[in-house]
Amino acid sequence: MPAKIKKVSDEELEVQRQFAHKVNELTSKRYSSKPLACVVTYGCQQNVADSEHIKGMLEAMGYGFTEERTEAKLIIFNTCAVREHAEDRVFGNVGALKKYKLANPDVVIALCGCMMQQQHIAEKIKKSFPFVDLVFGTHVVYKVPELIYSALTKNRRVFELPDVDGVIAEGIPVKRDNDKKAWIPIMYGCNNFCSYCIVPYVRGRERSREVEDVVAEFKSLVDDGYKEITLLGQNVNSYGKDLEPKVSFSELLCMLNELDGDFRIRFMTSHPKDCTKELIETMAECDKVATHLHLPFQSGNDRVLKAMNRSYTREKYLSLINYAKELMGDELSITSDIIVGFPGETYEEFCDTKSLVEEIKATSLFTFIYSARKGTPAAEMDDPVPYEEKSKWMRELLALQERISGEQMALHKGKVFKCFVYGKGKQGDNYLAARTDGNLIIEFVGDEGLIGTFQKIKVTEPLTYVMLGELERNDL
Repeated sequence: MPAKIKKVSDEELEVQRQFAHKVNELTSKRYSSKPLACVVTYGCQQNVADSEHIKGMLEAMGYGFTEERTEAKLIIFNTCAVREHAEDRVFGNVGALKKYKLANPDVVIALCGCMMQQQHIAEKIKKSFPFVDLVFGTHVVYKVPELIYSALTKNRRVFELPDVDGVIAEGIPVKRDNDKKAWIPIMYGCNNFCSYCIVPYVRGRERSREVEDVVAEFKSLVDDGYKEITLLGQNVNSYGKDLEPKVSFSELLCMLNELDGDFRIRFMTSHPKDCTKELIETMAECDKVATHLHLPFQSGNDRVLKAMNRSYTREKYLSLINYAKELMGDELSITSDIIVGFPGETYEEFCDTKSLVEEIKATSLFTFIYSARKGTPAAEMDDPVPYEEKSKWMRELLALQERISGEQMALHKGKVFKCFVYGKGKQGDNYLAARTDGNLIIEFVGDEGLIGTFQKIKVTEPLTYVMLGELERNDL
């Protein structure tokens, strides 16, 4: 690997395995029954993947798991720093544990993730939450056994927040939340520095996993019966640029598509500045790659995009979408992210965003009112539009997208889709929920034994954000 990417050595991983053994021995003596851990995850799928690795290491340390915090001897909050609301939830939920900690001093409370990688947040935890025992950042997840051992044996609080660009650790145990659907991080960090985003500061620079490691993990999941596997990265389109020899994300998708087995490949997130025609062609040509493109545009106005440091224009974005529609047609499903009320944005500029929404006709959008992040350039920009006005704009956008989503769903009435049945539905006790290749949700009446399988489902009634269907004769 290039010198700038540090890979955790086998010797260091062995050290962590030894610490896991020490924790197991310690807790076996300290507790009369298996200690339980509660891992609470906020934020994106990358955080979910990190939590699965944390739980894998905890399992190796002898912990069982519970979702009830007041049953746990170890409580870990894996935090998100993307928006203020997520941070406020963390502070509130951690604060609520103060009485529990006072009544149970042997309980270890730990905080990790993106929030903790910010110095001002770590200082706030140190000063205002003295009952928190362990704080660690995004770059030392592989050291969880050592950090837990320190928290259990040293009569002091443990803060492990190195200011580095991060490392890649292979071979960490994983306890997955689902036995048919899985996440695989293929790269970490971000080099884009969008002016509103804290992620490059808390996740470090882009660093790709080696191709053989990704392929080996993917193949292992397929062999274990996983059906939907999502490749993760802050910007998957940049995968492989730091490897030697270089490998493009499209080439990686082709390699995975060629593996034997009945499975579906998803990925997120793509960045328009790095999204290529090659990637779109790969999506169209590879039968196991989902025809769902999540391509955040954030704003439909070029001045705002420049202020956001997004490095593309409205015209460039539309050219990508139109090319994808040309190659994949009705099979393509588009989703996107939008920020409403970026500092200095006018209503007229916001209307450019609405017109772009009207033009691309996404099946759904993830919309957010701008949230200032300390340490980012946007946090220092003039922001004269009051929150109440931005909320009004947001309501306009949601009403527009609700209409478009309903129209898009209506196009599928009577169609039959190959769907992955991923869980119980919300339409009634006997409903199951399934996802099409294009990431559309269909709910249908069926036996729970179908969960985790591919089924053919006919759409009978399109709603706004979900469709109702019925099971077809299955010959998949």
